[in-house]
This record gives sequence, structure tokens and C-alpha cells, in this order.
Amino acid sequence: MSDYNLPIKELGETPLVGDGTTFSSITETVAHVTETKAPRAWWVGFLIAVSFTGVLGMAIGYLFWTGVGVWGNNTPVYWAWDITNFVWWIGIGHAGTLISAVLFLFRQKWRTGINRFAEAMTIFAVMCALIFPGIHVGRAWYAYYMLPIPNEMSIWPNFKSPLIWDVFAVSTYFTVSSLFWYVGLIPDLATLRDRAKTKLRRTIYGALAIGWRSSNRHWSNYERAYLLLAAFSTPLVLSVHSVVSFDFATSLMPGWHTTIFPPYFVAGAIFSGFAMVMTLMLITRAVYGLKSLVLMKHLELMNKIILTTGSLVGYAYAMEFFIAYYSGNDYERHVFLYNRASGPYAWAYWIMISCNVLSPQVFWFKRFRTSIPVMFVVSILVNIGMWFERFVIIVTSLFRDFLPSSWGYFRPTLIDFGIYAGSLGLFFTLFLLFIRWVPMIAVAEVKGVLPEADPHHGEHAAHEGEDHNHDEAEGDVAAAPAE
Repeated sequence: MSDYNLPIKELGETPLVGDGTTFSSITETVAHVTETKAPRAWWVGFLIAVSFTGVLGMAIGYLFWTGVGVWGNNTPVYWAWDITNFVWWIGIGHAGTLISAVLFLFRQKWRTGINRFAEAMTIFAVMCALIFPGIHVGRAWYAYYMLPIPNEMSIWPNFKSPLIWDVFAVSTYFTVSSLFWYVGLIPDLATLRDRAKTKLRRTIYGALAIGWRSSNRHWSNYERAYLLLAAFSTPLVLSVHSVVSFDFATSLMPGWHTTIFPPYFVAGAIFSGFAMVMTLMLITRAVYGLKSLVLMKHLELMNKIILTTGSLVGYAYAMEFFIAYYSGNDYERHVFLYNRASGPYAWAYWIMISCNVLSPQVFWFKRFRTSIPVMFVVSILVNIGMWFERFVIIVTSLFRDFLPSSWGYFRPTLIDFGIYAGSLGLFFTLFLLFIRWVPMIAVAEVKGVLPEADPHHGEHAAHEGEDHNHDEAEGDVAAAPAE
């Protein structure tokens, strides 16, 4: 008999939430976070994050005042930490769309405990990513040249440039992801509105809930809009990071000119995005006591995805080496053998391999896949490794030009460090504000996975009772001849 034919009790009454969880307890657990004073850990994290955000502002201000010469970029390495950080942040933003849209379309109900985290993380990561294209052009006040504004521009954007594709792809991704996130929030914002004890909270949450009354018509429109936005978002999972990879793949630079980049970048983006969701989820789950809503089952499934995408990334690394050898191109071989696997930047390459390929392999074992300390450490290592992957791709392909006289070793400056650390500060500032004032768990969606949400839940119980009585009656009849 397949699992789908088993009674609900045999499968477990609440497979995706903790025992004893009810509609009321879900609302109380999530809403309590926004209605009470923030814990001390939140304030400590917020003050640290705001401090680093201030560092970001000062570093960018100094950059504008002085010029991009304050970066460590040199003659062969024209792209360095600016594009590395841009690609890294875009990658982190991919998990939100995957968890929210793709898993929703495939009716994977386990997403409900983590999708709100991922959606918010997507928006904040894309906001951090958009900083870097704006400042690496040097004259940031001309950034509007990237947009085709009628009657304003004497020279329109070069639509053959992958950098322009980035602008359209990332802005579309940000717009659709923001709408998707907000539409999913509306029922929960209405819940906070109805629970508000002050006029200010009631007014703010009431405006954001845009008149939600939880009527049948509202739910019908909500589900239709959510489904359409999920369908719009799904192609973006593949397109956005594929377009970002074209920044490199469409060039003739050894180490970049390869057709494996689009799928390789997409897998890496999902890999790093899930790792960041895991990092944030484990901390927030422990601080706010969300263990009844985010179960070990959710974490284990996420670890399986990290293992799968990490293995795909490792396969891509191997294929890069093989194609460099098989192509017979001396320049390609030199990049991979002497610029990456050995040479001055070998330390960065092997950090990348260790963090991205080797560390996730512990998830083959259930003991490690369900260990909180292990998954936390691995998620940190994956985020480090994926940053080094972008650094290795960009810098090791550039620092040794075709002429040895043009070789130059890249060393980041204090401003490089300040802008990167500041972008992390901005991300965590936005994320901490999110978990403080917005429901961090999708209350309406989690309630939907409870057995009680099934309109035929009572019929299942009655049916089981009838079957039990019928079995007893058959037993009595069978026992009668023996008597």
C-alpha cells in the first residue's frame, strides 16, 4: 500500500510541526516575537550590524570623494572584490525564490516553515548586491545611463553588453521577489493588525494588510496571485544567475570562456543561498524558540539539498579542469594548473575546494545531517567557500596577463574590506528589523499543513472508527463457530 492511501494517524498527525501544535499556538508563537520586547541577543546583534552599516556608508563616501583608486585593483586585475561581492550576494538571494516559488509549484509542503526566511533574505541580499554595480563604474552619478530613458539620453545603453543584461535581470528579479514576498505576508499582517493593542500598530499593520478580511473571495484572489507570482519567479531562478555568468562566459578570457558557467553558477547560487538560510535559521530558531515550527525534518531536507548542489559544484570544478586539458589550449591549461591549483593564489583555490566540495560530504551520514553544530559549521564553511569561488574565478584569471610584464598580484585595501564588511552589516540590519516587526514564519501557510486544516479531517476519524467497529464485528462472527 502506498503512503498516500494510509490513514492520517499512520503517517503522523502533524508531520511538519511539533506535537501538540494547534492553530492558536502557531499564531501565538510567531506573533509573540513582534508584540514583546526584543531579547538582549537581538539588541547586541542589531547594534553590531548597524555599526558595520555605518562603516559601509563611510567607505562608499570616501570612495566617491577619492575615486576607485582606493581599491586594490591594478592593471591586470581590473575586476576584483567589487564584482566578487556582487556575484556572491546575487547567489545568496537565489534560495528564497527556489524555496518559495519552485517548491510551491511542486507542492512541497515542508517549505512552509522556512519560506518566509528565505524570501526576506532574497530581497536583502539583492539590495546588498545592487550596491556594487553602482559604485564600481566609478562615476556613480551616471548610473542611470544603464537604463533606456526616452528623451534623456544621447547614447542609449549597449544592449549587447552582459552588464546591461545584469541590470534588467536583477531589477526584474528584485521586483518579482518583493511582490511575491509581500503577497504572502498579507494574511499574517492582518493577523497582527487584529491583535494590535495600540492605535499606531493597528494603523500601520492595517495599511499594510490592505483591507484583508479573510473572506472566501480574498483567499481566492490571494491564491491566484500567489500562484501567478510563483510561476513568474520560477524562470528567474535559472535566468538571473545564468545572465550573471554571461559577464564572464561571453568573453574570450582563459578561465572564463566556457559553456558550463550558466548551470554551474545556478547550482552554486542555490548552494550558497541554502547555506545562508541554514545559518540564519539555526540562530533564530534557538533564540526565539521556534523548534515546534522548524523541525529537524526541515533542516535535514535542506542539508540534502546542500549536499546535492555541493556535489554538482564539485562536478563543475572537475569538468573545468577536464575541458582545459582536453581543449589543447595552452592558455586555458595555464590558468587552471599554474594560476589556480598552484601558484600565488593556490591557497584561495584549495580553501574553495575544501569548503564547497569536501565539507558538505559529511551530510551523507544521518548522524551529521541531523546534528545542529555540524550543520551550522558546514553552512558557515559553504558561505566562505562560495565567496572564494567567485574570487578565484575573477582574480586568478586576470592577475597573469598574456605578457609577463603585465602580471600583477592583487591585494585588497582597507576600503575593500570596509565595503564588504559594511554590506554584511546592511544585510543583517535589514534581517534583524525583519524578524523584529514582521512575522518570520508564514503563519497561514504553516496552519495549512496541520491535519485539522483538511476539510475532511473529521471524516477520516469517523471512517477509521467505522473500520475499527467493522473489524471487531468480523472478529466476533469468526469466533462464533469456534465457540
